[in-house]
Amino acid sequence: MSTMQKTWSPVDGSLYVERPYADQAAIAAATTKAAQAQREWKLTTLAQRRDICRKMVDAFVAKRDAIAEELCWQMGRPIRYAAGEVGGFEERARFMIDVAEEALAPIELDEKPGFRRYIKREPLGVAFVIAPWNYPYLTAVNAIVPAILAGNAVLLKHSAQTPLCAERIYEAFREAGLPDGVFQFLHLTHADTEALIGSPDVHYVAFTGSVPGGAMVERAAAGRFIGVGLELGGKDPAYVRADADIDHAVETTIDGAFFNSGQSCCGIERIYVHESVYDAFVEKAVALVRSYRLGRSDDPNTTLGPLVRASAAEFVRGQVREAVEQGAVAHINPADFEMDKEGTPYLAPQVLTNVDHSMRVMTEESFGPVVGIQKVTSDEEAVALMNDCEFGLTAAIFTRDIDAGVALGEQVETGTFFINRCDYLDPALAWTGVKNSGRGCTLSKLGYESLTRPKSFHIKML
Repeated sequence: MSTMQKTWSPVDGSLYVERPYADQAAIAAATTKAAQAQREWKLTTLAQRRDICRKMVDAFVAKRDAIAEELCWQMGRPIRYAAGEVGGFEERARFMIDVAEEALAPIELDEKPGFRRYIKREPLGVAFVIAPWNYPYLTAVNAIVPAILAGNAVLLKHSAQTPLCAERIYEAFREAGLPDGVFQFLHLTHADTEALIGSPDVHYVAFTGSVPGGAMVERAAAGRFIGVGLELGGKDPAYVRADADIDHAVETTIDGAFFNSGQSCCGIERIYVHESVYDAFVEKAVALVRSYRLGRSDDPNTTLGPLVRASAAEFVRGQVREAVEQGAVAHINPADFEMDKEGTPYLAPQVLTNVDHSMRVMTEESFGPVVGIQKVTSDEEAVALMNDCEFGLTAAIFTRDIDAGVALGEQVETGTFFINRCDYLDPALAWTGVKNSGRGCTLSKLGYESLTRPKSFHIKML
């Protein structure tokens, strides 16, 4: 077995980063250091923690350009968009810093003669964060910053595709003056990752990734009685009602489907359109997709970069081929996109119509630049199709009738419901999913609850 972790860039197939895997001694030393550091860190004031986290964000943002370039080469995000992730990291981190005082404040109970009673939020200990490559900073920050603000220590295992992201966050915390051991990263094999979940020094696991990966985390944590937060897959739907602003719906849903080459757990993967506006929607959607420019991520003119690896592109090609064989209509000619080549991560976008739920492309997560558009005859049919899925991360409805949209949203099985927008995480709102999209919650004031435990104080005054 190799002792080195290698990151191959999807841009040109070159070896971009190489790092040694942590050995057993390094893993043991890191967990011991984290446990020791956390015992001191939890005694610091929240004001001190907030100050350090603010300085961390400042240090991180100051390296925006270098971070964007690394992101471009590690996972293929077009350089014109890569810096946006730094902005998203800053937005989420600063929000969680700002609400920490309210979220972590003791709960004072009503006065009872002769007693004082309150509930305090206590840190759990060491949080183990396992982050993915597709939004490597945005997914990681959701757990890291609130965990540290709550008084926990953090061990971060980042994806082998984006190891520099872990190192950049570590550098920012070090520049901010975070005590040694409170935040550490480890480059780990899958086996060592699974073993670390079982370590008695780990008290919480935050995992973002696939459904099989989430099942692994649950198995590894079974019997330990620790918290596990799982943000897993998505097959997120959008429904365009008859009264929708069609231009806005096209622009928003197509961006939601194809941004990041469709490699987003909360990206739009299936669109249902009322029959009265279906033809107009499809015509405008296809025209917009044809305007995309597929190319190298380091080319500032590129609007659609490669997928993370050739096997991911082939998976999507397989879904599309199978759907067409079953009767779907493909509206995009891959030959119009010069960079599209079999055996590479470069894949032309695709819009499919005449689709239904007998096709994998409408039920199985694609995680690539393809979207199916299905005609519906009513709100009821649309909601039934939206719910006909193993996932439930986000869902969107486009309509001018907000009250009607909200009423439909109450029926949709999802963690986040949008009207007239999609594919965005507002840090003030709880980020959560239902069904196979996982369990637990990050962001918002509620995001602190899984990273702390309640401790009740019942004091009799003498």
